[in-house]
This record gives sequence, structure tokens and C-alpha cells, in this order.
Amino acid sequence: MMRASDISPKMFDNPFLDFFSRTHWLVVPALWLPIAAALVWGATTYGTAWWVIATSFAGGLVAWSLAEYWLHRTLFHWEPQTSWGPFFHFMIHGVHHKWHKDPYRLVMPPAVSLVLGAIFFAVFQGLGLLGTLAGVAMGWHLAGFAGFVVGYVTYDCTHYMLHHFKPRTTYMKRLRAHHMNHHHNDPDHKFGVSSMVWDRVFGTV
Repeated sequence: MMRASDISPKMFDNPFLDFFSRTHWLVVPALWLPIAAALVWGATTYGTAWWVIATSFAGGLVAWSLAEYWLHRTLFHWEPQTSWGPFFHFMIHGVHHKWHKDPYRLVMPPAVSLVLGAIFFAVFQGLGLLGTLAGVAMGWHLAGFAGFVVGYVTYDCTHYMLHHFKPRTTYMKRLRAHHMNHHHNDPDHKFGVSSMVWDRVFGTV
């Protein structure tokens, strides 16, 4: 049972809320990879060509990578200048910066990720509808969202690994140094977690 401990301090006074503020990292792939597989299968039921599915999936991966960067740079580091601003920032991302070694608060709880997933899925559904109206075959948007989901899983699992595993490859060592610098030296830069590409593109490396 994941309860409050020295390595995972209490976040809420309510025991129910505090319990569900923790998530084991394996929950993320266990929940989302079957959903991604179902989306790809759903794309095939439309008779979508394999190359369209593959291209859309790859586009979804890129779309997630960019969303990861901008969400981290904007929403996660936004603290509204209001009475509730500090609380909002702490709940969204500040908790991770305060307890960055907490192994159960490094990935997004399903209650949050499922809501955000539904919002992003609606966006892809809208794009699919627009594509249909423009004469583009249906199904590509499901493969695109599948890529988006796999990108998210990669992000969350990479985030956990950067904090709790010792990297062995040169790239992962550089990625870990990049992320640790964001945490400890330069919180206004180095927003990429699973990739450093967008930090280079937007000058926040």
C-alpha cells in the first residue's frame, strides 16, 4: 500500500485524497499502452492504409513531444498572481519540485491523466471530423492519438527513470543532466524531459 512515509510525505490531510495522490510508475504503461493498441486497431477498422496509420502515429509522437515541452514551460510553471496561485502551482507541479525524490509522485495519477486524455482525444476527434469534411479518409486521427498516447507513456516512464535509475547510455546521461539542471540550477530553462530538441528550437536549452 502506498501510504505516507519518509520518502513520500503526506500531501493531503484527507487519507483518501492522500492515498490517491501517489501512483506507481508501472500503472502508466499498464493503463495507456492497451488503449494505444486499441486505437491503432480502431484505425484499421476504417480500412485506413498502413502507411497512413504509420505516418499518423509518428505525427502523434511528435505532437506529444511538443505538447510535453509547452505544458511544462507554461502551465506547469505558471503561478497566478492571486491568493490561490501558490496552491494551484503546488498542486500542478510544485509538489514534484519540492519532493523530487518521491518515487510515487513522478508520474501523473490516472484520475488526472484520464481527464486530460479525454480532452486531447476530443481534439483529435475534431481534427478527424475536419479531415472527413475535407475528403480525407477516417481513421488517421485514431492512429495519431495512439502515437500521442505512446509519447505520453514514454515521457512519464523516462521522467521516472531520470530520477531513480542510473543511466548507462551517453544520451540518457545527457538527458538526466539536462533535467537535473532544470530542477537544481535553472528552473526557467531545460523544460524537455523525454527530449532536448524543443529546448534547442525555442532557445531554452
